Amino acid sequence: MDKYRAIPEGFMTVGEVAKKMGVTVRALQYYDREGLFSPSCVSEGGRRLYSDKDIVLLHQILSLKSLGFSIDEIKNRLTAVDTPEKALAALTEQSNAIQSQINGLSKSLQEIEALKAEVLQMQTVDFKKYADIIINLQMGNKYYGLIKHFDENLLDYCHKKFDKETGVEFINKFNAITEKIEKCISEGVAPDGERGQEIAKEFWQLITEFTGGDTSMLPQLMNLGDAQADKRLNAFIGPALGAYFAKSGVNPFEDKK
Repeated sequence: MDKYRAIPEGFMTVGEVAKKMGVTVRALQYYDREGLFSPSCVSEGGRRLYSDKDIVLLHQILSLKSLGFSIDEIKNRLTAVDTPEKALAALTEQSNAIQSQINGLSKSLQEIEALKAEVLQMQTVDFKKYADIIINLQMGNKYYGLIKHFDENLLDYCHKKFDKETGVEFINKFNAITEKIEKCISEGVAPDGERGQEIAKEFWQLITEFTGGDTSMLPQLMNLGDAQADKRLNAFIGPALGAYFAKSGVNPFEDKK
């Protein structure tokens, strides 16, 4: 009984800490062996004792562990809490790590919900398209929904032409052009005016980059344009392209004989 009486006031045994923090004694013993969470002192009877300060440290460890950090990564991220300033720094870093995790989970949730919507519309099991939709969501392609209208040849063509880096680059260019179109629409700019033709030229150069000059792909690409949800973009780019082609004297949609 002497070893129990030797526990100083304000300290806790490993069992008490485990119960207080909702972990197992075995986990705390493992953290101790790894040099991650050691007791503040040992009682006269040899019992490992922990203070309230140790509880703050354990909270850091458990929070970082819940975020998926390894033992070694946690060791490098632990911050001393000897002063209010250090405690604030530790909590701030922990808060930032949790916020980053929340942002990642929110993005994943949005991608899953978007994929669910596309699966409902497709009404078929097509894992190849599912995978492409997920990849395009991750790359920031806001027109990912058009993928469900791709045929096998167009899908294969995209796989061969783009890797993740070049795909992101192309999507960023396309998004930049659509943002210009949306701005023109909001400002009431005429599609067949000079500004509209400049955007049409940029848009057509991107289409040519995508097709590599293969005009046989144009009908399907135009059909994809018709399938997109925002009809305002087509209502602008159609007349803009018409004016641009008329001015340049070239119309790639005319039959070549």
